[in-house]
Amino acid sequence: MPLTNRVALITGAGGGIGRAVSCRYAAAGATCILLGQHQPPLNETYDQITADGGQASLVVLDLEKELHVVPQLVASLHERFGRLDILVNNAAEFGLMTPLATYEPTLWEKVLRINLTAPFFLTRELLPLLQRSDRAFVINVSCDIAHQPQGYWGAYGISKAALSAMSRIWAQELTHTRVQIHDFNVAATATRLRKKAYPAEDITTLLSPEQVASSFLDLVR
Repeated sequence: MPLTNRVALITGAGGGIGRAVSCRYAAAGATCILLGQHQPPLNETYDQITADGGQASLVVLDLEKELHVVPQLVASLHERFGRLDILVNNAAEFGLMTPLATYEPTLWEKVLRINLTAPFFLTRELLPLLQRSDRAFVINVSCDIAHQPQGYWGAYGISKAALSAMSRIWAQELTHTRVQIHDFNVAATATRLRKKAYPAEDITTLLSPEQVASSFLDLVR
């Protein structure tokens, strides 16, 4: 069990890739902190982990509106574990496929806050705990659109491109530390978010979240 005694915090852990990664990490021995906006789906992830003998805790937190409580989360993690070994910034908001000229400002700010500001703030606030680990990892979940911008992808495409750039900046600034930053470009996966972008797509042609989760485990071994 390669993650025995490791502590991992996964955002968007209530479903899709976040749930699959949480379950994979827990099965590998990690204690998983499951962060999400709504408790019922987090409960499902928690039940799946504990039914298999894993360890997990829940953090219900709205990354759009409640970033001000993150310092309290940091204090709680410090008191309970003394460190953090893995941070997976997975939570994302899709927004709309529409021309930028018609993009609604409130939705624009929501997408940017969840997809970009939240990973920045979580990484910054949790960095002291990550630096207390003997080997820590931050995984920022990216996608093809981050590296090949296309029209009509709006705030989602822009936020993912910015997240990728931020990952590279963090990585350079933390080169001589024990914290590794990964800008992880996830392959096409059958998730609810992808269905919003490609509603008519045949999901049997896509990877499952569980298949993708294996790569997340490889990144932190």
